[in-house]
Amino acid sequence: MAKIKKGDLVQVISGPSQDRGGDRGKQGKVIEVQADKNRVIVEGINYVTKHIKVGQTQRGTKTGGVEQHEAPIHISNVALVDPKSKKPTRVGFREEVVERNGVKKTVRVRYAKKSGEKF
Repeated sequence: MAKIKKGDLVQVISGPSQDRGGDRGKQGKVIEVQADKNRVIVEGINYVTKHIKVGQTQRGTKTGGVEQHEAPIHISNVALVDPKSKKPTRVGFREEVVERNGVKKTVRVRYAKKSGEKF
């Protein structure tokens, strides 16, 4: 089970601070997880400028120009946000017994180490 998943609220915990033009301390939702590269793309964080070559569509409209979009950030540079205190926390796993339709099943659940709250 992964510690960080798509849709989680995370906070950047390393890099330059916001007063120096960085993203440390900012919070955002995970858009994509690239597990093979150990990277995540977070909404509103790590914006980069990309120049796209000018071209034409079949209708004749121009494409290209300068775009800004989120770039991947290493998974070790973000931490999950505790749902109770809204501060970064570490993640733990515990097994819980869940009963569905009369059948008991043990399931691994992620929880915040600081507050014990489930994610």
